[in-house]
Amino acid sequence: MSAETPASVGQLTRRRLQFRDWRGTRPFWAGLLVLLGGFPIMYFPYAHLKFGALTLAMSTTAGAGSLIIGVLLVVLGISLWFQQHVRTFAGVAAILLALVSIPVSNFGGFVVGFLLSLIGGAMAVSWAPEKPRGEAFESAADDPNHLSGTNPANGANGRHSAG
Repeated sequence: MSAETPASVGQLTRRRLQFRDWRGTRPFWAGLLVLLGGFPIMYFPYAHLKFGALTLAMSTTAGAGSLIIGVLLVVLGISLWFQQHVRTFAGVAAILLALVSIPVSNFGGFVVGFLLSLIGGAMAVSWAPEKPRGEAFESAADDPNHLSGTNPANGANGRHSAG
C-alpha cells in the first residue's frame, strides 16, 4: 500500500457523502425515472429489431412526435435535478407526456418508458423538501408571523374587528 491510498479513500468517502447530501435536497429518484423513461420512448420508433433472419422495423408516422416527447422527458428529468423548485410543473408535465406517449410512440416505448415516466412524474409531484431539524418541532401558534391571526402572543384570539 502506498501513502496515497488513505487520502484517496477519504476523498472518495467525502465525495460520496457530498453526493448523498446533494441528492437528499432534490427529487433525485423522480428525475432519474423521468430521464430514463424518455429514452425508450424516443428510441423504439427509430429502431430495427432483429429476431434471427426477421427484421422488425418499428418506424411509425409519429416518429418525430416520439422524439419530441422523449427529449422533453429527458429535459424534465434533468430540470428536476438542478431546479427542484419546478418539481410540480415538471412532474405534471412528465405525467401528461407519458400519457400522450401511449398512442404516439408504440404504447409509450413498449410500456417501459410510459411506466418509468409516470412513476417518476408522480414522485416529483409528491416530493417535498425536508424541513430543517429545528423547525420540525415548532408549531404554527409559536410563529408570530402566522397568517391565521389567532396567535395569543400578538393578542389576537381569532376575532377581527370590522373597522
